[in-house]
Amino acid sequence: MDFFTPIVDDPYTFGQIAAANSLSDVYAKGGRPVTALNIICFPSDKMDMSILHDILLGGLDKMKEAGVLLLGGHSVADDEMKYGLSVTGVIHPDRVVRNRGARPGDRLILTKPLGTGIVNTALKAKMAGPGLVEK
Repeated sequence: MDFFTPIVDDPYTFGQIAAANSLSDVYAKGGRPVTALNIICFPSDKMDMSILHDILLGGLDKMKEAGVLLLGGHSVADDEMKYGLSVTGVIHPDRVVRNRGARPGDRLILTKPLGTGIVNTALKAKMAGPGLVEK
């Protein structure tokens, strides 16, 4: 299960990113995601419900692209919007990719630039300078 606050302004795109991030946890272990549950915190008294709709639609479209079945989910009224998925998947026990035991010469695959999380945190705290954001 993984969820976080928006990192882009567009709700649909945020839904896609959050869903892809949650699905990637299964892929990272060498598995194939099969089912998912939505997890969303939403300030329904402060934001238009069309935003919630677009977030969920973005997530659903990303799940369809991955061949994942949405089984349901849970929503919570919260002052801060958050979205993600709880994902189940399958993998053969002999093919689990572990995040330990790296050796010299092993390949490291980066799916985004190093420091992306730090920059996003700085943006949310209004501590990121314009030069950092433009990169």
